[in-house]
Amino acid sequence: MTADTHSVLVVTKDSKLSAMIGALLTPPLFEARIVNDFNEARRITSERVYNIILSDYSDGDGLDFATDISESLSTILLLTPQTLYEEVSYRVEGYGIITVPTPFDQFNFYSTIKTAIAVQYKVQILQSQTTKLKVKMEEIRLVNRAKMLLMQNEKMTEEEAHHFIEKEAMNRGLKKTALAEEIIQGKVR
Repeated sequence: MTADTHSVLVVTKDSKLSAMIGALLTPPLFEARIVNDFNEARRITSERVYNIILSDYSDGDGLDFATDISESLSTILLLTPQTLYEEVSYRVEGYGIITVPTPFDQFNFYSTIKTAIAVQYKVQILQSQTTKLKVKMEEIRLVNRAKMLLMQNEKMTEEEAHHFIEKEAMNRGLKKTALAEEIIQGKVR
């Protein structure tokens, strides 16, 4: 999948709906996979992350499926009968699921897909930022642990321990985290 191709999983038991969606989500912009079994869809989503997941309401099976996978990084669209739209929308909005009333025309459907793509870009940016923050927090935790050990074992002040880690890492051409790991393992001093 390239950056300009969007992976889409469509889960519906309605063959007319799957044919219409399949005709709209064509390569090269979309890499679409259509399945008609919600258990199979659960298995598939446990093995791979899709940018967008379209789930048909399908007598509530689609609602259960959508909420089950709502913690994934996928943008989830729940295709819901208009008669149930308000009730279902209210139930799933807290899960971050976008409810789409059915039936719908092709223009509105494609517009909704474009919105889902925009949401997916934001999700990817936020995920990248979250990963960077987690790495930075782990680095800080490691260095702080090493400083604490230096303070306890070498009777340094926090400032002295901080200066020692910075200077020793620089002198040895190491990252502060690598030196901190050596300190924690007892390989330094």
